[in-house]
Amino acid sequence: MSVLVNKNTRLIIQGITGQEGSFHGQQMQDYGTNLVGGVTPGKGGQKPLEVPVFNTVDEARVATAANTSVIFVPPAFAAEAIMEAAAAGIELIVCITEGIPTSDMIQVHKFLADKSIRLVGPNCPGVISPGQAKVGIMPGFIHTPGSIGVISRSGTLTYEAVHQLGKLGLGQSTSIGLGGDPIIGTTFIDMLSLFKDDYATEGVVLIGEIGGTAEEEAAQWTVDNDFSKPIVAFIAGQTAPSGRRMGHAGAIIAGGKGTAEDKMKALKKADITVVKSPAEIGSTMYEALK
Repeated sequence: MSVLVNKNTRLIIQGITGQEGSFHGQQMQDYGTNLVGGVTPGKGGQKPLEVPVFNTVDEARVATAANTSVIFVPPAFAAEAIMEAAAAGIELIVCITEGIPTSDMIQVHKFLADKSIRLVGPNCPGVISPGQAKVGIMPGFIHTPGSIGVISRSGTLTYEAVHQLGKLGLGQSTSIGLGGDPIIGTTFIDMLSLFKDDYATEGVVLIGEIGGTAEEEAAQWTVDNDFSKPIVAFIAGQTAPSGRRMGHAGAIIAGGKGTAEDKMKALKKADITVVKSPAEIGSTMYEALK
């Protein structure tokens, strides 16, 4: 069992003929993901990676019955690419692009508001259900099938957590990078809701970072919705100074809010196990499952 992606995923790549799209497209294919086509305006008819390229997402969806798209499009055009995929009826859109203007994402947010479309990202590594499908740029070889759900705002810390879990024999049901921008699609709460109902997920690793209130809201959600599976959490940016952006566009303490201390306090109050160092994630989850 998995959430978001699996053996039934039928994937197209928006920006398949670009360097990033073709490189990572090959990696996704090699992992076993069912890549059925790609989209690059003006390049319809080409066949990189042995799959057809279309000029529009709508053409690609009709011809291939695609249900998922991953976006490798430059920042200036990425918001339009997300909205095009949504308008075409693609059910899951994963946007890898970094540097999309916040004003563009506000438009996307409004456009998606009344649609039953799930967006992951932008500025994220994507989603993987080990052994089934990989939609994104994460290294597939460090992930192993299992029962731990991983939700993270940090790509590299996700890989560290997954590596630790794997060494302890704890594979993952699904691992997702939410993205580090101020405005994203899928949230911690969205994923906790999916993992709550996924019988194959026995525990969750939650990796947050400074900025915003997503972690505090997720902590309260687990209380309000009786989330009974063990959660191990780590918050990155514990020594970050106020007012300075740390790596991600969304990782900034503003107006005294979004500190690591606030987030850790809220998580602990919700009976979530919080570790001080990312090196403790795997061993703490191992103990929590006993």
